[in-house]
Amino acid sequence: MSMAAYVHGYSARERERLVDQATALVDLLHCDTSYPAGAVVLEAGCGVGAQTVTLARQSSGATIVAMDLSADLLTTARGRVADAGLRNVVFGRADLYTPPFAPRTFDHVFVCFVLEHLARPVDAVRGLRRLLRPGGTLTVIEGDHGSTYFHPESADARRAIQCLIELQARAGGNSLIGRSLYPLLVEAGLAQVRVSPRLVYVDASRPKLVEGFTKNTFTAMVEGVRQAALDAGLIDAATFDRGVADLYRTAAADGTFCYTFFKAVGMEPAHDP
Repeated sequence: MSMAAYVHGYSARERERLVDQATALVDLLHCDTSYPAGAVVLEAGCGVGAQTVTLARQSSGATIVAMDLSADLLTTARGRVADAGLRNVVFGRADLYTPPFAPRTFDHVFVCFVLEHLARPVDAVRGLRRLLRPGGTLTVIEGDHGSTYFHPESADARRAIQCLIELQARAGGNSLIGRSLYPLLVEAGLAQVRVSPRLVYVDASRPKLVEGFTKNTFTAMVEGVRQAALDAGLIDAATFDRGVADLYRTAAADGTFCYTFFKAVGMEPAHDP
């Protein structure tokens, strides 16, 4: 996909983090993600294929067309889908802003954790909307780093998280985009837009989420921008390190962690206005 600089980088650890995130959140984000047999679904910005596997499994009778601009990421995604034994995915290399498909090619479009990295998200959604057949849907899932709260509270952890928010903004993205999905999809021309918040609540009674989300998804994501935050002069090393340690501290037996994702679905009108 064509985007602002990807603030998290493309390291092997980041690819592992994306898979950890997708695995930990399948039930929360995708309990209602399913497409009928015979449907043709575009996954725009498939990345390493972390979401592609879930799409293909839950809509086994549909054809998933997974596209990304990065040939390297597509290679990883192909391998992940093949390892899962899935045969209903077709991959293609394409720029998200200028997808090489005719209008009204797809029954549905799916976009997950992509718009936050784009400098022109409304333009991207408008372009994807043109690919939808009348009555088709466009689904967007995004997080919102400003929705984070936890116990024990920590000012240093807040400062470390703010570094990630600021770095993404400087790169042209918006890590607070989840809260604005409704007006964004409406502005792009979609109809019947509905948004549902998906709260991740983690405590010691949910050990899989403690590992899969608090530690391996969110805190690992913050920890991953350490050097960039220091280089940008956003924070000093001691404060950042204390903040990350405090985020890991929320995964202890007496800690809690909360984060909200937003899932928005809009429909292509049967007749353009």
